[in-house]
Amino acid sequence: MNYRVIDKETYYRKGVFQHFTEDCKCSTSMTVRVDVTELVKSSKDSGTKFYINFLYILSKVLNSRDDYRMGYLWQTEELICYDRINPTQYIFHEDTETCTPVYTSYNPDYATFYKNAVSDIEAAKQTREYGLDMENHPNWFDASYISWLSYDSLNIELPDGFLYFLPIINWGRYREENGRIMMPVSVRMNHAVADGYLVANVFRLLEKEMAAFCNGKRQ
Repeated sequence: MNYRVIDKETYYRKGVFQHFTEDCKCSTSMTVRVDVTELVKSSKDSGTKFYINFLYILSKVLNSRDDYRMGYLWQTEELICYDRINPTQYIFHEDTETCTPVYTSYNPDYATFYKNAVSDIEAAKQTREYGLDMENHPNWFDASYISWLSYDSLNIELPDGFLYFLPIINWGRYREENGRIMMPVSVRMNHAVADGYLVANVFRLLEKEMAAFCNGKRQ
């Protein structure tokens, strides 16, 4: 894990950062129904898992811009930007109705990421421990699949004053709508480091990267 410290005085969002860490501590979130028609088809055609393919694309998107890799060291009150962030995914156990976190390191090489994600998931299926370990995984973002329904809205709140800057991403079951396959995706970020443009930009980048992925450009 590597990061660089951001100078708060020269940070391009200095005013916004100050306002939303001192005057109005809050998050901003958005849920959008994303067209995953081509990604579903590409996954079926290649015999690969849609879930892991989407997780790879999502991780690639969130690593593509500094704004999505921000963190806060409360011990030293430093604003930082990680060199890389990785997805914390979750495995649901039907027998206990509990989840186990799965720490999969992001790798820009698709084949490597896919292989590692499959291995990590299989290992997690063998335990029933919750095992969330944020202390040793500070640069892991939350990537949670809500498989039971295709929802229209989702909101995650964190306590005021808790400066958690990494993205929190959820997505639900996809369904056919007017001949297309649509999937709800929710993006939550701290307002100190992201506004409506940056949250909306995640969805724009997802569309772009899904198109590239389906056209064989997977690095």
